Amino acid sequence: MSVQQYDEIGEAFEGFKSLPLIRHGEVPSFLGMVGDVSGRSILDLACGTGFYSREFKRRGAGEVLGVDISGEMIAAARGIEQRDPLGVRYEIGDVAELRDLDRRFDIALGVQCLNYAEDIAALRRMCRNVHRSLVPGGEFFVLAQRPDYRFDLASLEKYGFRCEPTGEETEAGPRARVTALLDPQPISIVATVPRREVYEECLGAAGFGAVEWVPLQVSESGVREFGEDFWADLLANPPLEMLRCRA
Repeated sequence: MSVQQYDEIGEAFEGFKSLPLIRHGEVPSFLGMVGDVSGRSILDLACGTGFYSREFKRRGAGEVLGVDISGEMIAAARGIEQRDPLGVRYEIGDVAELRDLDRRFDIALGVQCLNYAEDIAALRRMCRNVHRSLVPGGEFFVLAQRPDYRFDLASLEKYGFRCEPTGEETEAGPRARVTALLDPQPISIVATVPRREVYEECLGAAGFGAVEWVPLQVSESGVREFGEDFWADLLANPPLEMLRCRA
């Protein structure tokens, strides 16, 4: 997984959540897929600055632990926790080399996590480590670049992002550069876009079952704010997709 590109972002990463694609697509879709977390323990992997850790804690989750490979991201998450205490814990860790935790969790989250595996072997290790960290029957919720996204179709720029192939092909799938069009300084991140069968094979080999792909939706508030026509290109070729599975 790439550490440096996230270390250079720090708390500016919070700005991603203000962009239309994230605010009206990713966030409500992911929250809706995970559903009721009341009293449930959550392991937030690749937690970044802790956005989903905090959001699910506010929604009634019990223990929440956020883990990220970037020290700067964890420092930003801890700073937010210090300013607005919710009882969320954070630690630095690589999901591919995740330590044995002192407990097992009911739910694991992997938002833009598995797609940073360096190769298929690393992706398998990630999936095994997540499975090991869940109670029997625990759920794993994933969000990542859509495996069969068409780079040659309509631009995403009106939704706040630019998504381009780098031209590099890995054993898991192509590499892509995603640029968040933040003001005043856009931020670019490069990651792999694993093929659908790679995700399914690695999750299955780790012991996960009931793997289900879940499409991105647009919130009612997004339709009210921008109108239905605004979202047509996004829904015709969504750049993100989610999946859920069970340990």
